[in-house]
Amino acid sequence: MTAKITIIFDNYAYLEGFQTLWGFSCFVETDETTFLFDTGSNGRVLLQNMQQLNIDLKKAEALILSHPHWDHIGGVDSVLEVHPDMHLFVPNSLSKHLIRDLSVQTLGVTVIDESPQQLLPSVYSTGVMGDIGEQSIVIDTQKGLVVITGCAHPGIEHIAARSIEMLQKPIYLLMGGFHLIYENATRISEVIETLDELGIQNVCPTHCSGDLAISMFKSHFGDRCLQGGIGRVITI
Repeated sequence: MTAKITIIFDNYAYLEGFQTLWGFSCFVETDETTFLFDTGSNGRVLLQNMQQLNIDLKKAEALILSHPHWDHIGGVDSVLEVHPDMHLFVPNSLSKHLIRDLSVQTLGVTVIDESPQQLLPSVYSTGVMGDIGEQSIVIDTQKGLVVITGCAHPGIEHIAARSIEMLQKPIYLLMGGFHLIYENATRISEVIETLDELGIQNVCPTHCSGDLAISMFKSHFGDRCLQGGIGRVITI
């Protein structure tokens, strides 16, 4: 199975001419399904970015939310105003009142607990992890697993390890927010070493990964460290 992933909301820009705000979202198209992962912090900017990138939101059959923080769910209302005909997959850490409200505005809501599970064809959730209550997405492609994180609050190395354990396959690409922005070089080096031991082939750290971590990942992985930011398209 092939996949095309387009970063549509980020605090970094890959292409010029896009407004960057704190948060993350990407649009994922595979041979079998199309979905939106997170909505960034601002719906107006998210929709404007999608329009500039010629992405049709209405092609998405699902919206997957990683965790309850504002910079990942802030655009939900704007998204559903344009395209309510989606099924939502949300973590159980989301407010019960918000889950109830979303269920009557959409085709339905599936609440994800701590159990890893399949969401869509060849698309899986790690299950909710960590104190924040965050799920990450695992796509089973022909080149290996593609793991997409919102903020990686549970630890990017723990998310990677669970993804490998779930499907018993190597990770071809680990991308998204790695939540290393507040960590020092020693801690970042430890994370890189662990990811090496796990056999991660390619990485794309962005959003809350932090400039220091992004620089260190680039230094270590070289060409296997892909630049993130709005407008970045990764085809697998």
